[in-house]
Amino acid sequence: MELAKMYLAYKPLLISIAYRMLGSLSDAEDMVQDVFVAMERVQLGEVQHEKAYLVKMTTNRCLNLLSSSRKQREVYQGPWLPEPDIGEASESPEEQVVQEETVSYALLVVLQQLNPVERAVFLLREVLMYEYSEIADMVDKSEANCRKIYSRVKPKIQQEVGETSSSSIGIRDKVELVSSFLLASKTGDFGAFVHLLTDEAVLISDGGGKRRAAIFPITGKSRIQAFLEGIQGKNSFQGELRPTNINGEPGLLLVREDIPQLAICFRAALDHSAIQAIYFVVNPDKLKRASKA
Repeated sequence: MELAKMYLAYKPLLISIAYRMLGSLSDAEDMVQDVFVAMERVQLGEVQHEKAYLVKMTTNRCLNLLSSSRKQREVYQGPWLPEPDIGEASESPEEQVVQEETVSYALLVVLQQLNPVERAVFLLREVLMYEYSEIADMVDKSEANCRKIYSRVKPKIQQEVGETSSSSIGIRDKVELVSSFLLASKTGDFGAFVHLLTDEAVLISDGGGKRRAAIFPITGKSRIQAFLEGIQGKNSFQGELRPTNINGEPGLLLVREDIPQLAICFRAALDHSAIQAIYFVVNPDKLKRASKA
């Protein structure tokens, strides 16, 4: 296959892998561009399995980047959250493929809690359904080791978000949730919204030291209500709070003077009966793409 056709055929898949690995769409896109630049120096006629070859290149480059950026995350100010994938449904066939391959924000958060090799093994097995022998070759581990890693990681993820292929919360519940938050942001009374949370719910805010955000997670319904009503009283929700699509699910985007200020995502409890976590992304570096949504 010619390189241009290969690019069109595999770019969406590779971006989806890199996004899951890195937690950043911007970095994922740059990574895939680098992969295809490197492919210009490869004798394509000698590549027998194009997809596997490209997936291995992308995975290895992600592992290398994560290893080099580990110290940056260790000194990151406050909690680190992934970059949300914000936007309306696209009419572009290529972007539609990316959206179909998207991962819920809740799962993306959990994936970032794994070490890079665990993340790679889980994604290659769970999402791409590679055989352990193929995964072992891609991550430079033994087949037995890859089996152990996967068997250890999958129960952890299921304990956090349940089955990775299922939606985190029903559409009707999502609409109610977004509507409740919108109303509360205008009135300042978050009582009805907080009623939709579990008793142990947590609110995590990521400002990266570039915008004001809670340095520590806020746990418990009463503390979350106090926090939300407190920042609402300081006009923190001033602007247009728009319902939007975030990682394939309804969320909210606050825009002020055409500049995205805050993305709000939700994670359901395992039984889907209530909300277990709220994610506030206010780091402007992670909202740059939202201005195009």
